[in-house]
Amino acid sequence: MRRLALAYNPVSGNATFKNRLDEMVEAFQRRGILLYLYRTKKDGNGELVDFLREARAEGVLAAGGDGTLHEVVNLVVKEGLDIPVGIIGSGTSNDFATYLNINENMEAYFDCIAEGRTRSVDLGRVGEEYFINVASAGMMTSIAHEVNVKWKNALGRMAYYLKGIGEIPKLRTIRLHVEVDDATHELDAFLFVVINSSVVGSMKHVADDVEADDGKLDFLAIRKQNAAQLVKLTADLIAGKSVSRQNAVLHLQSKNFLISASEDVTSDLDGEIGPPLPLRIETVPKAVRIYA
Repeated sequence: MRRLALAYNPVSGNATFKNRLDEMVEAFQRRGILLYLYRTKKDGNGELVDFLREARAEGVLAAGGDGTLHEVVNLVVKEGLDIPVGIIGSGTSNDFATYLNINENMEAYFDCIAEGRTRSVDLGRVGEEYFINVASAGMMTSIAHEVNVKWKNALGRMAYYLKGIGEIPKLRTIRLHVEVDDATHELDAFLFVVINSSVVGSMKHVADDVEADDGKLDFLAIRKQNAAQLVKLTADLIAGKSVSRQNAVLHLQSKNFLISASEDVTSDLDGEIGPPLPLRIETVPKAVRIYA
């Protein structure tokens, strides 16, 4: 039988994925595949690399949220493991899985994995760290790190929204300096994102013309504006409308970006705490294969 590894986060989402393990084992066993189970740990999972090698796994499935996928992808790419990554979205936020329409029919996705169908996608790189979906900084980007795990498990995405409401009175902009290609941009912005897909923060279509395999990344910044304009922009995002062509948004597309700020600002990579600005972000074309 063929072999796949399943790296699962026991506390992601509503912390019930562990109750689905027998279901997962049966689904893949029925397709002639043995699953080797690896339980991720909060304090690091570097030993997963040895686990994958010793198991002689043909691929690894990341079961959790965006942070779990981020960690698995980084381990696979940094260690030069030539194996595909699968996404079993079971976290509070599963943006890249949503972008690939993976969660809509899991039986069909399991067939896709069993048949070995993959799509090579780009990654963003900041120093030695990679991101598969988004790098961000500014207003609201720290919320994912501040929401209590018990809140997330009990309330799901609503926990983020409740936390966000509490941040509204503190809204303020940061001065950004963005270098891209042969141009520079100066602006006051509430936040910025550099994205590899059009799904960000559970909002399903934040920008037009965004593809995960086009060899480029997309920068979007929400410019300083009054409360009424910000509310309208937010409503459009929640409704699934693209905002990349709105005057309130600066949208740039390129392979490389250098982003700095006039004050100390910490970034976020796929929902995990990233380095402080300035950020030098580069595209790594088709850096990892994803079952899709």
